[in-house]
Amino acid sequence: MYILGISCFYHDSAAALIKDGEIVAAAQEERFTRKKQDDNFPHHAVQFCLNHAGIDLSQIDYVAFYEKPLVKFERLLRTYFAYAPFGLNSFMKAMPQWIRKKLWMPELIMEELKGFKGKIIYPEHHESHAAAAFFPSPYSEAAFLTIDGVGEWTTTSFGVAKGNQLAIDFEIHFPHSVGLLYSAFTYYTGFKVNSGEYKVMGLAPYGEPKYVDLIYKHIIDLKEDGSFKLNMDYFNFAAGLTMTNGKFHKLFGGPPREPESWLTQREMDLAKSVQVVTEEIMLRMAKHIRKVTGQKRLCLAGGVALNCVANGKLLKDNIFDDIWIQPAAGDAGSALGAALFVWYQYLQNPRTCNEIDDTQHGSYLGPHFSDEYIESFLAGNSIPFQKLSRTEMITQISGELANEKVVGWFQERMEFGPRALGSRSIIGDARSAKMQSVMNLKIKYRESFRPFAPSVLREHMNEYFDMDHDSKYMLLVADVVDKKRIPMTADQQKLFGIEKLNIPRSEIPAVTHIDYSARVQTVHKDTHGAYYELIHAFYKKTGCPVIVNTSFNVRGEPIVCSPEDAFRCFMRTEMDYLVLGNYVLKKADQKPIDDNKEWMTEFELD
Repeated sequence: MYILGISCFYHDSAAALIKDGEIVAAAQEERFTRKKQDDNFPHHAVQFCLNHAGIDLSQIDYVAFYEKPLVKFERLLRTYFAYAPFGLNSFMKAMPQWIRKKLWMPELIMEELKGFKGKIIYPEHHESHAAAAFFPSPYSEAAFLTIDGVGEWTTTSFGVAKGNQLAIDFEIHFPHSVGLLYSAFTYYTGFKVNSGEYKVMGLAPYGEPKYVDLIYKHIIDLKEDGSFKLNMDYFNFAAGLTMTNGKFHKLFGGPPREPESWLTQREMDLAKSVQVVTEEIMLRMAKHIRKVTGQKRLCLAGGVALNCVANGKLLKDNIFDDIWIQPAAGDAGSALGAALFVWYQYLQNPRTCNEIDDTQHGSYLGPHFSDEYIESFLAGNSIPFQKLSRTEMITQISGELANEKVVGWFQERMEFGPRALGSRSIIGDARSAKMQSVMNLKIKYRESFRPFAPSVLREHMNEYFDMDHDSKYMLLVADVVDKKRIPMTADQQKLFGIEKLNIPRSEIPAVTHIDYSARVQTVHKDTHGAYYELIHAFYKKTGCPVIVNTSFNVRGEPIVCSPEDAFRCFMRTEMDYLVLGNYVLKKADQKPIDDNKEWMTEFELD
């Protein structure tokens, strides 16, 4: 039996396919269309899933859509009526799309999926999140917590899942939302809502929590059990076209920062303050969930579950014996959750797990391109390359990393979710004091304050990071251990904000944030294939089992999907090498490319 999961029409559209309960394929639409956070119907992602399984739409038994559109429409109408006559502009902007297509979801799905003759199932938004959190996890039973901006009405939920069933026991409803609170500060500090939240998280260590008391006094009423209410006098998102209003701006000392303008200490302090509040909310929720459910393990999903700093503190507090976080925790992952919800909860199929390994397959669920495809692309476009054996390639590239070269690394199946996990990555030497600035300014073309993540061999994790938990999906932040740190001098400790940026903090300065933290990815021999082999070879050469890992894209673009995408990104940046499978391209050997050139675009997917 095949079940196709779909999420779309808000942000991060995606499709996922399961066969008899096994996760077969999943991908975000943006990777194919090259439109960041593409919210359109995921035609390309659906076609990839079908191609990978070798089936067509007539063989799909169920389509699972990730939320209930009519309930969401009810929430919009009730909200607009409650705030009338305010919100007219927002109402006029939203309604045409609903009237044209969102209200007619069954007809739209049947129209878009010509040939499908099965049944369409609509889990609730947070049921899809909960299913994505629990069903791929290693656990036979666990508590779950879902936190995001908003679904239909729900913004936060928790409950207990056992075997093939889950039940939501408690919900917080719109407009009271941790996700929207964080997004409001994202907007106010000059970043883009629904994509800039991770920038706020990365900016926070440069600031001081100066506004925490102000937030608690005026913005949010937080209870001991983690439940809360927002003071809507300070927000405009319920019925307006902006997140915050004049009262919010007056409280925090002025209008929102203009996007792309200079970052000041105020933005850094605001970022730190909302991060501290978010962590406290999550910790209180977790303590309450452990108390009322008695469960020893917790599963997390929803966009807020991508806040890896909060996740790291949740783990360190030992509230639960173990936690598992959905790698595609946002709405893209809800396509997978919806499909799994139908298989287990709706169809009542049995579920087995081994309490150790999850069933997400390392989240390597996207397209794979064969050697024949890669060589055809390179030779067909007269692109200079070396074809090496895997051993030769690993030996050469590990040596180039040790010489502080920056490498575009393209291997095997593309990752599902927002993190590059060593399949579509840009990599470098974590020991290099200049690597962070080089990658930010010459490769990624992004803000200089942004930290990079370390990929570390799992067996050496504890030598560098204060954590005793796997983090193969790069969803946990941990501190660099004391013995690897470089203490700050008395003069350095007097510096503020961005002044601290270029001070080496540890033996691996390229991946150590200014507060001695790092967003860790643990790399396993049995999961990560060539990526493990590369880091292991680098370790043998240098004695360091850690490299820099950042997503293979430039600012404003999705992570690359195809060899064509990777080559284009390689040529538009100052990367030194590109590795496509076992094919190695050296920048010095390449000729300038025509930005208007049309490359091969028909995917021949394994």
